Amino acid sequence: MFSYILKRLLLMIPTLFGVMLLTFMVTQFVPGGPVEQLIHQLQSQGQGTTEASGATQRLYRGNAGLDKEKLEELNALYGFDKPAYERFFTMLGNYIRFDLGNSYYHQQSVMELIISKLPVSISLGLWTFFLVYLTCIPLGIIKAVKDGTTFDVVSSTIILIGYAIPGFVLGIFLLVLFGGGSFWDLFPLRGLTSDNWETLSWFGKIKDYLWHITLPVISLVVGSFAVMTLLTKNSFIEEIRKQYVLTARAKGLTENAILYRHVFRNAMIPLITGFPSAFIGAFFAGSILIETIFSLDGLGLLSYDSIMRRDYPVVLGTLYLFTLLGLFARLLTDLSYVLVDPRIQFESQEK
Repeated sequence: MFSYILKRLLLMIPTLFGVMLLTFMVTQFVPGGPVEQLIHQLQSQGQGTTEASGATQRLYRGNAGLDKEKLEELNALYGFDKPAYERFFTMLGNYIRFDLGNSYYHQQSVMELIISKLPVSISLGLWTFFLVYLTCIPLGIIKAVKDGTTFDVVSSTIILIGYAIPGFVLGIFLLVLFGGGSFWDLFPLRGLTSDNWETLSWFGKIKDYLWHITLPVISLVVGSFAVMTLLTKNSFIEEIRKQYVLTARAKGLTENAILYRHVFRNAMIPLITGFPSAFIGAFFAGSILIETIFSLDGLGLLSYDSIMRRDYPVVLGTLYLFTLLGLFARLLTDLSYVLVDPRIQFESQEK
């Protein structure tokens, strides 16, 4: 087991290096980089722009624009005066120390920026994760037991209809229906909390938070029910049809004893082993469109804005962090196989 973990950890290094190298190379060839975007902002807004920093405003000379020397100063300000390979390896050295650099646009540390956006993404992700697992697993078990019945057909039809509806379309529909559109004004249109959040009591804060999170979470979870429910159902049906179930029935065990003492343990293996990846991914599961529709300032919206504004430190920093967490999640997923099913031995696979 130790040798397997060590090999997986060592394999993370070239994988992470390759992901960062490819992304860095793409950013070098994408037109409209941060310098070009800043020049465009200065030319369109003049020295009175509020988005450019003071240093860059001093380089701009009104209608005269930027001469060659000033342009070189601007490139040096963003570090583009150095060769690409030198910038890449300097970036990797900083990333090893978890120094993700500073945002070109927001003028603050990328790590601080990510942390400031986490509450929204964690709220959306964790609620989605727990609601999907707590709803789909019991529903999938019932559907497996009642396979082919009216309940099974009707429930499958409903969850597949939900799966077919895009989350952002459902979000818009819920806002129009319950967000003060042409029908009922039952839920707020934007944000995770009200403006008077600080003045509310402890119970009032919980109520206000749940009031705001309801519609975004519904928009995210409805489309996720089908996959987990059908996966649970098919896993249980596969186990129910195996020989050991027939043997247990021949011994006189009740259906509940067979289902929960024997079938449940084996059928849950593919579901439980996906738990680490799903749990870690829940922190970053916010949908860009859902965050935009409900005006939620989370990591999804941050990533999209960073790509559009060519804010490379944020793009590369978030990618590095998410890739690293994803690789560890895959390792935890593999290790969970051994914890759930001791019959699996990685050492035997290596021989």
